[in-house]
Amino acid sequence: MKDFLLAAGLPLATDPNLQGTPERVAEAWMTEFLDGYALTPEEAIGTVYPAPPDSAGEMVVVTDLRFHSMCPHHLLPYEGRAHVAYVPGKHVVGFGRLSTLVDCFAHRLILQEDLARHVASALARVLGSPATACILEAKQACMRLRGEQQRDAITHVEAYEGRLRKEGPLRRELWARLGART
Repeated sequence: MKDFLLAAGLPLATDPNLQGTPERVAEAWMTEFLDGYALTPEEAIGTVYPAPPDSAGEMVVVTDLRFHSMCPHHLLPYEGRAHVAYVPGKHVVGFGRLSTLVDCFAHRLILQEDLARHVASALARVLGSPATACILEAKQACMRLRGEQQRDAITHVEAYEGRLRKEGPLRRELWARLGART
């Protein structure tokens, strides 16, 4: 970081606002932007509980989970809301752990499309769920600040696993719930 700032011609030695900046930036990247690499999906989900015997086909939906991430192409941030859903199979998990799972992947250098796919896939695998979804709405700094500078653009990405991969009543139920929240 120090080399980058010096190469940009910034006066690190004389500008009091820049003194310590390389260290602060490195610390922020390691503890807030890239800390997801130190966590596995299993650790993020944590303790799982047996699914209630009468929960077959019922859906768990948690909406508006705030997240932030970094685009691997330009190292620019994006932030938004995640909507996560699953049908209990063998296990259920505490609602807060779904946010931790999103952050496990979001706190990596990752495309929004891959973030959604990894969350849906991990839920299916770790919980043994027959149907999972991760839907992301985000504001991409790459798109808002560079190139076409579309400051109002919001990107939407969907990823489904299992029974939610096919259009059908379960997916329509999920979208009805998402639509009802507005």
